[in-house]
Amino acid sequence: MATKLFVGSLPWAIDDQQLKDLFSEFGEVAYSKVIIDRDTNRSKGFGFVEFEDDAAAKAAIAKLDGSEMNGRNIVVNEARPREDNRR
Repeated sequence: MATKLFVGSLPWAIDDQQLKDLFSEFGEVAYSKVIIDRDTNRSKGFGFVEFEDDAAAKAAIAKLDGSEMNGRNIVVNEARPREDNRR
């Protein structure tokens, strides 16, 4: 089963490919996406990465959570299911 990770406190300039490249050292990245604000077309400072291999996801969390990237300490943990707050 695939494991989806939340990645927070990302540097503003990072894009989808750079996010994928960062996590690729731990295994095959099935999906990577930096979330973009639709009004400003700028990064919101967080994104998601998905691994097919649970062991690769756990290794990425252990190694990258709290690590420094372009002057920012990133947060990496397992993503929680999205809550539907739309009315």
